[in-house]
Amino acid sequence: MCGIAGLIHKGKSANVGSEMTAMLQALKHRGPDSTGYAVYGEPKDGDYILRLKVAEAEDMAKGRGITQILETRVREVEEIMSECGATIKDRQSATKYAHRYVLGHGGDEASIGEMAKMIEEVDGVEILSIGRGLELIKDLGDASVVSGLYGLNDFVGTHGIGHTRMATESDVDIKSAHPYWAFPYNDVSVVHNGQITNYWIMRREMERKGHRFMSNCDSELLAVYTAHNLANGISLEDSLRKSIGEIDGVFTYLVATKDQLGMAKDTMAAKPLVLYESDDLIAMASEEVAIRAILPEEIDTYDPYDEEVRVWQA
Repeated sequence: MCGIAGLIHKGKSANVGSEMTAMLQALKHRGPDSTGYAVYGEPKDGDYILRLKVAEAEDMAKGRGITQILETRVREVEEIMSECGATIKDRQSATKYAHRYVLGHGGDEASIGEMAKMIEEVDGVEILSIGRGLELIKDLGDASVVSGLYGLNDFVGTHGIGHTRMATESDVDIKSAHPYWAFPYNDVSVVHNGQITNYWIMRREMERKGHRFMSNCDSELLAVYTAHNLANGISLEDSLRKSIGEIDGVFTYLVATKDQLGMAKDTMAAKPLVLYESDDLIAMASEEVAIRAILPEEIDTYDPYDEEVRVWQA
């Protein structure tokens, strides 16, 4: 019942934060528990964007002592950044538990991964995303609430994906909300509607290969699976096609990378997806009403029921 949406502008930037908010708010009826975004801005040479949380939203009701605990966790995180050679160029806090850092770091992706592992050893800390362009934001509430809290209506970028969640098999918390990023791979994110029936088999296989999982949500597997394939030289399109044969269940999912947006549907194609394509914009969502929210003029949309996989380039 969850709602998914995505869009990609070809060769230009636009206010994707506002566009994604309009699309996700139109899908609010499909999942009121949480809303999440993975949006891609213009990367700056040498900079990494780090999004993390130091608690769950509900932890804030635990009394006055929670503020001091969160401040201690933030200090520990920033000490690790310094020890690992990262320079904090900017820090913003949408809430006391959600923080955004712009980091300068001269190391390679392996060293960024080592830093990320050390940060997540701090009690209560979870990295939501690290990337050159990717920023992953998710919280409880509908799109208007989350967008307002995190200032997403002014986010300029090339593409994004999003999710409205109805909690069915896991808790109503930020950890179980979509999108998912695959630690420690830069700029890969996934949203998903459906159910993966061989989740635990596939998860154990990924864990044996050294991957970590932060939730028990089956959608996280898709992010880890995709990032694993990309890291091993498989193209995004080939990874999507491979997933249809290896992952069981009824599903539709969207994958974004630094410069691509892809979709995959299982062979039954039972989970809906509606597409709009023009020369400079691709938009897709679980329902046409989400596309109409950003394109109210007369447009043609279609259901790609006969297309299991598509990939678009920014």
